[in-house]
Formats: sequence, structure tokens, C-alpha cells
Amino acid sequence: MTNQKTISTFVICVNNAEYPASLELHKMYRTLPDDDVAQDGDMRIIDESGEDYIYPAEYFLALDLPRETEQQLQTSFSQATL
Repeated sequence: MTNQKTISTFVICVNNAEYPASLELHKMYRTLPDDDVAQDGDMRIIDESGEDYIYPAEYFLALDLPRETEQQLQTSFSQATL
């Protein structure tokens, strides 16, 4: 079984109307997979606090990045949290 905390993708915020302190418009965020919240139309996002919280999926657009770019971003984010 895969540890869900190690798998993430990237999205861009296109609506922060209800969460202006937690989300920056047009900023890229990491997501963590969470099938339970996805069933409700939400996403688990690592926001400005550096913690993961649940937000409406409609507030974000998924980025389709090349594998190498995504791997480099993953490494960069991991180093930033050390």
C-alpha cells in the first residue's frame, strides 16, 4: 500500500474568495490524495500555513506537468520543509 502523504500533484488556485488568508490567487499548491474528500468535491491542499486543509476542488485547476518537472518540484518542496 502506498503512503498517501508521499504522493502529491500540483494545482493553481483560481478562486480564493472564501479563504483569502489561506490561499493566494494564481499560486501553485501541492495536493495530497484523499479519496474521501474527493467524493464530496473537495481537495486536500497544502496551503499558506504549510499544513494540509480541505478546500473546494472548484477553486483549483490541475497542472499537467512533465514527469521530470513534477519530480524536481517534489524535491524542491521537500527541501523547503526541512
